[in-house]
Amino acid sequence: MPTPFDDEFVRAAALAADGSADPSAEFIEPHRALARRVKTLVAAYLSPESALHGSERAVAAALTHLRALRSVQTASGLFAGGDNVQSPPDSAFTVNDVCDAHVLAAGAGPELADVTAALAEIAGAATGPLLTGGVHTPNHRWELSAALARLHRSFPDARLLARAEEWLAEGVDIDADGLYSERSAVYASLVTNPSLLLLAEVLGRTDLLDAVERNLATTLDLIRPDGTVETVHSRRQDQKLSFPLWPYLPHYRLLAIRTGRGDFARAARLAAADGIDDPDLLAQTLLTPDLCRALPAPDAEKLPRARYLPTARLAAHASATAHTVVYGGSDVPEHRRIRSGLACNPTFLRLFAGAAVLDAVRLSRGFFDLGPFRAADMEQLADNRYRLTETLTTAYYQPLPKDRRRDDGAYRLVDEGRFSAAMAFPDRPRDEVSHTTRVEVDLREDGADLRIDIRGPRVPWALELTFRPGGVPEGAVPIGDGRWCLTRGPMTYRVGDDEIRVEAGVEAGEPLAGPDRSDVLRYDPGQDHTVVGGTDATTGNRVYIGGHGPHTLTVALRARRPAPVV
Repeated sequence: MPTPFDDEFVRAAALAADGSADPSAEFIEPHRALARRVKTLVAAYLSPESALHGSERAVAAALTHLRALRSVQTASGLFAGGDNVQSPPDSAFTVNDVCDAHVLAAGAGPELADVTAALAEIAGAATGPLLTGGVHTPNHRWELSAALARLHRSFPDARLLARAEEWLAEGVDIDADGLYSERSAVYASLVTNPSLLLLAEVLGRTDLLDAVERNLATTLDLIRPDGTVETVHSRRQDQKLSFPLWPYLPHYRLLAIRTGRGDFARAARLAAADGIDDPDLLAQTLLTPDLCRALPAPDAEKLPRARYLPTARLAAHASATAHTVVYGGSDVPEHRRIRSGLACNPTFLRLFAGAAVLDAVRLSRGFFDLGPFRAADMEQLADNRYRLTETLTTAYYQPLPKDRRRDDGAYRLVDEGRFSAAMAFPDRPRDEVSHTTRVEVDLREDGADLRIDIRGPRVPWALELTFRPGGVPEGAVPIGDGRWCLTRGPMTYRVGDDEIRVEAGVEAGEPLAGPDRSDVLRYDPGQDHTVVGGTDATTGNRVYIGGHGPHTLTVALRARRPAPVV
């Protein structure tokens, strides 16, 4: 017996498309938005569930947008606009929607003949530069390859498939834990997974389908209680953002339907829990009818559960009371710089207790302005127990040996890891100064126990706990500007009936800094940010525990929530 269709899902997808495809509105938009709007208008015209089904106004609007799109297509065939100049991958995003719209329009009959012809003209002009063009990020390879495959689907050309296969011959950048090399929820959900699914279909490559399934399976353990996906380990701009689950909806839904996986069905339902607001879903249901079939029965959520991803050095532990994330996978200790494309977020722990959320735990140190603690190593000591470690080393430099001196004093300009100067640093004897931070974390059903050990010269440090707005720290001393100080006794952050309790103790070292020590109780992003007037500081209700090291500190984090009603 065939699987029944999910009429409610299709109606919701059509409603989302209708909200975006108002044919009476005038839009001046970038090329990618224009192509997406044309695709949505064509889908709405073809869908019986849409208010624009068979509408001449939808056809007229699509042609207006196509003229605008053709006007921003340069003589090279690439599209103008955006900060990437003459960009093959940016144009590939647009061509992917153009080709999908062409598949839909070409099968619709004479009513969409002009739309089909305009789409074919745009796709034809872009084919040459996409066939020979290059990329500059990992996910661009798959977006560009998907555009080549789509072009071949509508306008068969063996050269297009050969070029896509050339990109794919590099191997999909998915690691042993199921994360793509950029470790980004944004690019996994919006670029890599949809591109690999398309390539798997056009090229008959089941290995690409397997890669998507592995990534989605790993993402299950990164879904947070607030319906977002963990991004602290990302190497892209979403590492400092909250990213929703809904862009994963079509992929979880499709693979749940095709494989029968109840865990994917549960994720698909969760992704749609707040409603469907993706105008592109309608076109996807027409291009991939399997999406319209009913989901298999979802698996119940399994609690407690734990997952450690060694490749990203990220651990997650979830129970009915708390969801805790520990992270020690920054790229900064190895590369010694803050850079686009590196994982730079200094947050090493998060804790969710229902509405009470500890968004970020960070440790700032006043050591040569080298920035906050970012673990260079993460060890799993036992089940749910981890150690994060970082040793910072800098130096004072001695005079150059005689055979390295120059009469003109013109020495090489060298970056020594902290700053640059014309002093030929590698040729000089060094007097090194080191500072070591170790954080041991025991993950519990109701939170976490931290033991923080700071070793080295006597320098200030501050542990910053940033709570999501909505509550007030009780038991800590306010010090202004949304900040509090904790020195003795516990504090509680309460939102409704949910709360997180914090208690700190000193095992070794001086007494903790009091609320009058604003010079200590602050977050210092380090010179890589401050030298250009920037910061990566958090916002929210920030509680500080600080002092002058060396120190050994314990911090107990406890989540408390009402018992569920049975």
